[in-house]
Amino acid sequence: MEVAILTVGDEVLAGDTENTNATWLASRLTDSGATVARILTVPDDRELVADTVREWADAFDAVVVTGGLGGTHDDVTADAIADAFDRDLVVEEAVREDVIASVAAYRDANPEEVEAHDLELDVDAWASLPEGSRALINPEGLCPGCVLDNVYAFPGVPAEMRALFEQVAGEFGGDAVSTTLYTPQPEASLLDAVAGVRDRFDVTVGSYPATDERNRLKVTGSDAETVDSAAAWLRERVEVVAEK
Repeated sequence: MEVAILTVGDEVLAGDTENTNATWLASRLTDSGATVARILTVPDDRELVADTVREWADAFDAVVVTGGLGGTHDDVTADAIADAFDRDLVVEEAVREDVIASVAAYRDANPEEVEAHDLELDVDAWASLPEGSRALINPEGLCPGCVLDNVYAFPGVPAEMRALFEQVAGEFGGDAVSTTLYTPQPEASLLDAVAGVRDRFDVTVGSYPATDERNRLKVTGSDAETVDSAAAWLRERVEVVAEK
């Protein structure tokens, strides 16, 4: 299963917000056996998001979009996904009721802030989702997520994104398995071993420098026995101090 991750937000591109969502999603998807084929961050540009979603929905098994959901002026993701599938935005009653309940709970918990700032909310703007999508009720915040065809959309707030992803985590998977070997050898000294294992086994091997004086060799393939054999071949030629 090939998955592409699209992060939406001017604040991410400006460096004001660290893109922890993409890193977390890539790790969870890889652990499930899926292959992350693309990670891209784009600005809050409705047309660009729509074009990317439209292209990727055809190219990959699934597309995960984070950020840009909600009812503020720069929240364009729901509109963009609707555009990509030629749909309108609609409000399901169950989603509206959940947003109203979340607003009421916030008002009860923060009466002074609500009064001080005279907070008003366009409920429908926050509850609107592309027509025909499957709503994902948000247990951690105000804005729902959704699934439309093979496109999964989550809010950008990390706790909310993670909570909604867990609701659909079982829908991602694949045959990819991997083993990571840790070595104190300099990365330049690993070139022959990496080339050799690639020639002999149907696997991919990534060599990554680490900050704890250990470099990583990650062996990935679609057959667990082949990955095990490739890792064993490497152990005979590389000093390995740990693995996972």
